[in-house]
Amino acid sequence: MNKIWELGRYEKNIALVDEFGNELSYADLENENKKLSDVIGHRCLVFSLCRNEVGSVIGYSSFVNNGIVPIMVNSHLEEILLTTLLEAYKPEFLWLPKDQRNQFSNMSEKYEAYDYVLLETGFKKSYPLYDELGLLITTSGSTGSPKLVRQSYTNILDNAKSIAEYLKLDSTERPITTLPMNYVYGLSIINSHFLVGATLLLTDKGLMQKEFWNFFKDQEATSFGGVPYTYEMLDKLRFYRMKLPSLRTMTQAGGKITPELHEKFAAYAKEQGKNFVVMYGASEATSRMGYLPPEKAVEKKGSMGIPIPGGKFKIVGADGNEITEPLTTGELVYEGKNVTLGYAECGEDLVKGDERNGILETGDMAQFDSDGYYYIVGRKKRFLKIYGNRVNLDEIDRLIKGAYSIEVASGGTDDHLYLFVTDEEIADEVRNFVINKTKLNPAAFKCIVIDEIPKNDAGKTLYKELEKYYEQ
Repeated sequence: MNKIWELGRYEKNIALVDEFGNELSYADLENENKKLSDVIGHRCLVFSLCRNEVGSVIGYSSFVNNGIVPIMVNSHLEEILLTTLLEAYKPEFLWLPKDQRNQFSNMSEKYEAYDYVLLETGFKKSYPLYDELGLLITTSGSTGSPKLVRQSYTNILDNAKSIAEYLKLDSTERPITTLPMNYVYGLSIINSHFLVGATLLLTDKGLMQKEFWNFFKDQEATSFGGVPYTYEMLDKLRFYRMKLPSLRTMTQAGGKITPELHEKFAAYAKEQGKNFVVMYGASEATSRMGYLPPEKAVEKKGSMGIPIPGGKFKIVGADGNEITEPLTTGELVYEGKNVTLGYAECGEDLVKGDERNGILETGDMAQFDSDGYYYIVGRKKRFLKIYGNRVNLDEIDRLIKGAYSIEVASGGTDDHLYLFVTDEEIADEVRNFVINKTKLNPAAFKCIVIDEIPKNDAGKTLYKELEKYYEQ
């Protein structure tokens, strides 16, 4: 296999900087990669417990660039869930933070670098790996499920090239980490910036922490990425008042941002001479499928844009035929080299080849306008029937967020729609607002107050966890 990144090409450039004073050039990174891959010595499966730290990035880049297949999981994953995953896939090695070494006292230590250690698991069985298999990653909604997305080397490289092209990335970029490495959006930032010899600024601090912004300013970060929840938090932080002269680009993906918030950040970017880029993607497409060019951010608010370079969209109706009329809803189907191989649910699946052949039925309902810009209007499965009327739950969430700027999630079963909020004082008002907007029977609606809206580590709402509140 060919290497994804030609790290030696940028040997004098700084590749990684962290908040603890570590700084690695691309030559240093390549050297660390070689030392780690030489210890492993052959193509095999490795579990990588991810943090936004130097050791974690060294592991990821070493594995992918040297034919070793990593399974990327959050280092904070519950021990029981991690054990279940290990039993399902039986990796030969485990690459993890040194402070978690004691969890695996029965495994032998083979190597250590930058507060990460390589452990030999001792599993007697190893599963055959498909030649093109480059990486395994959890789907964005999973929290320990053995269902993984199988990404090929072609997928990773093609998607990284597309992203670098439409974001016009070069070696002067200094993106700061705001997303976990085990999430495809966070990983795509690493992939695309390594292609151009840029500098990654690594921190596990959150946007609500002063240390994050101190590091941002000290290191003159040029960009960050965020999911809708990220931008909701930034809005509350009065981000627009911050003085961030080094900032060039803000990207957004991981779900649809409300049109109101889209408009706010697009207007801010235009006034400040910065770029706000709304994007669309999925684990099953490596990462990105669509983007809204920054110069269209204000004009096309609410749109996720056009296909990435090398990709194609089409909208398919319920009859299976392609829709050619603008503003007509159907399922969005994507075609491109970044469409992944398929899923794995156990070790035996790792030998499977390409099951998708470059075509992905996204499960998202969408439309395009007369200019060819695409708009996501909901999920195929995020619909309920309320007394015979079809209700889009994503639209309900957006309506409430647009009107109240609060945390909210909706769910339910046919004829029973549940609205989840965290503020008891406005629960009745929110319920009445939705009843008024939908003009449907009030008996179908119930508002439930909970301590917090459950989210995964990428900031996406875990709707499945709300089902326990449904009345049986």
